[in-house]
Amino acid sequence: MNDKKIAIAGLTVFIVLFTLPFWWNMAKAKPAPKPVISDKARAAGACIESKDVMAKSHMKLLDEWRVLAVREGKRTFVNSKGVEHNVSFSTGENSCLGCHNNKAEFCDKCHTYANVTPYCWDCHLDQKESAK
Repeated sequence: MNDKKIAIAGLTVFIVLFTLPFWWNMAKAKPAPKPVISDKARAAGACIESKDVMAKSHMKLLDEWRVLAVREGKRTFVNSKGVEHNVSFSTGENSCLGCHNNKAEFCDKCHTYANVTPYCWDCHLDQKESAK
């Protein structure tokens, strides 16, 4: 009879200790930051793909663009709606940074939250940061 109480107490302690990191992280977790959409991007009304696609797989898209532009020399991308876009991350008004012109508020917020260091900036320059 006493062994049953000890086993239940031990099992309870084990479950609490085993799940403690999950509870700890749930208590510490901060909500994901929302990127600041610039007035120009807001005026454009839509990105090259839907908001969900861009949020979930923008890095994959940018990587495909890099291959298209650098390896294959193609500068036109056709999105899922059949609309053509200029393949450019940072060149000119019709580029990613042409609309999302505040890297710190649009890119860096989420990348810092997710502890991600993208290699985009190994080749591309942020015009505002390089002017400083």
